[in-house]
Amino acid sequence: MTNFVLPAADATAELRFSPARMRRTVLEMAYAGSTVHIACAFSIIELMTVLYRHHLRYPGNDPRAEGRDFLILSKGHGVMAQYACMRELGWLKDSHVQGYFKDGSELKGLSDSRVPGLEVTSGSLGHGFSVGVGIAMGLQRTRSDQKVYAIVGDGELNEGPIWEGMLVATHHKLDNLMLIVDKNGFQAMGTTDDVLALGDLSAKFLSFGFETLEVDGHDQAAVDTAIRGLWATGAGKPKALIARTIKGKGVPFMESDNRWHYTRLNPQTFAEAVNALGFPGATT
Repeated sequence: MTNFVLPAADATAELRFSPARMRRTVLEMAYAGSTVHIACAFSIIELMTVLYRHHLRYPGNDPRAEGRDFLILSKGHGVMAQYACMRELGWLKDSHVQGYFKDGSELKGLSDSRVPGLEVTSGSLGHGFSVGVGIAMGLQRTRSDQKVYAIVGDGELNEGPIWEGMLVATHHKLDNLMLIVDKNGFQAMGTTDDVLALGDLSAKFLSFGFETLEVDGHDQAAVDTAIRGLWATGAGKPKALIARTIKGKGVPFMESDNRWHYTRLNPQTFAEAVNALGFPGATT
């Protein structure tokens, strides 16, 4: 993919992005490409921001560095949140944002492993986590200190491979693996309670042998503390972070309105959404 130019290595460069800025990038991409999946990207913005700012290691700021940590976006339809972070890291150009989903665009509406920085091709839900389990097993066997994070949606927990992967992770004591659940209460066709009730996730994960914490997924400090706390336990167990989130977070008319899973922006809603994020005077 010749259009991707990696930045010069600068391991000490401070990331200067905020959730509002990330959400604006998502809106810019969705509007440019007249595409969907805005709300499900918004619910993981803080999770992504904390991971990229404080936890994920990319030697030389290279998304394919051999010693990198792995971020597996199993809920691949939320990929615009990851693209927003990749833009701030210098892995994507403004032209990638402005040309999103247009003819010739290299960025897809689902995670695509051909794009540097995206570890899996996901969209068939449940599969990405299984890939993460396999990567964690490989790293364990080489005695590497690299870590694997896998973000799944709560609706994605309907898929059997998630639970099969958890059994494998526990059996092999994959304490280099962290499952992060975007618990926003919705999936494509309704609420998770209406489609297939999940019950007490913490109790389920604990019963599967995972070190488990639950946190407000939009409180960056709390997310950071929870991630550090889970890694500190060691204990030879995989980790699970259940993040309570709001689908569409950040734009009031999108919050907890599941129509924004598949609704496209028009000039008016784009301007209103950008203004709601604190960027007054937005125009199309």
